[in-house]
Amino acid sequence: MGKNRLEAFSDGVIAIIITIMVLEMKVPHGESLDALLPLWPVFFSYVLSFVYVGIYWNNHHHMLHTVARVSGGVLWANLHLLFWLSLFPFVTGWMGENHFAPVPSALYGVVLLMAALAYWVLQQTIIASHGPAALLRRAVGRDWKGKLSPVMYVLAIASTFWAKWLAQIIYVAIALLWLVPDRRIERVLRKEQEQ
Repeated sequence: MGKNRLEAFSDGVIAIIITIMVLEMKVPHGESLDALLPLWPVFFSYVLSFVYVGIYWNNHHHMLHTVARVSGGVLWANLHLLFWLSLFPFVTGWMGENHFAPVPSALYGVVLLMAALAYWVLQQTIIASHGPAALLRRAVGRDWKGKLSPVMYVLAIASTFWAKWLAQIIYVAIALLWLVPDRRIERVLRKEQEQ
């Protein structure tokens, strides 16, 4: 079966996730800039999660360019990823409202970790459904960022209980790691088109 419905559904869910996150931000009572000060943790959490959702949307978009057909396994793996992404608004709001307290920050990290693992499962399911010559297999290569990220998430989750700011620095560092455009898929697709 084709991938159009999978792409459209995923894009819709991701758009709703971003919308829910921004709607969770409450308007301050007061007209001065000082009224915004107590909201900085909520705003920081929102910006961080917005960047993460954008990274997932971008990478998901690129990954689906390598897909020729969609199997039932790919559909379920994609839903698994969307499930973890759909929890972003909840953990984002909880972490921001509680000023990066250990338990909300740790749960935020758990959701980030599970989303990363779900993305890896989707990637592997696509590769398996396309066989040994899969374009995605060639594009991913050693996937050092994909292997490093879960380790860093575990470190961040653990650090929330003894150095909560270290956890936030690690979450930002991982986002920055993935924010740098990854051209692996584009290179493989361009090479495939040239042949």
